[in-house]
Amino acid sequence: MRSYYIISYDIEDMETFQQYPPQAIPLINEFGGEVLVSDTEAYAVEGKARQMNAIVAFPSKEAALACYNDPRYREVMKLRIKSTTNRCLILAKGFS
Repeated sequence: MRSYYIISYDIEDMETFQQYPPQAIPLINEFGGEVLVSDTEAYAVEGKARQMNAIVAFPSKEAALACYNDPRYREVMKLRIKSTTNRCLILAKGFS
């Protein structure tokens, strides 16, 4: 069953953050993931939108977690963590 990371955060250090996508996306793709949404201008209908909002689809929960826990991604992830605040990363199952 497809699973989705629903991601939101504020970017505090754009120079450092800009190093993250070019390194993270190939790893995401390697695990069958696909970035469906990546938006820094999202409109909050309810609540408060963060500066970056993204949705990443994976073929399964297992693939999504394998990517997240891969040592190569964990190293790249340090760039995102170092450059952002108010992070929220949710893994949700899609409909079958």
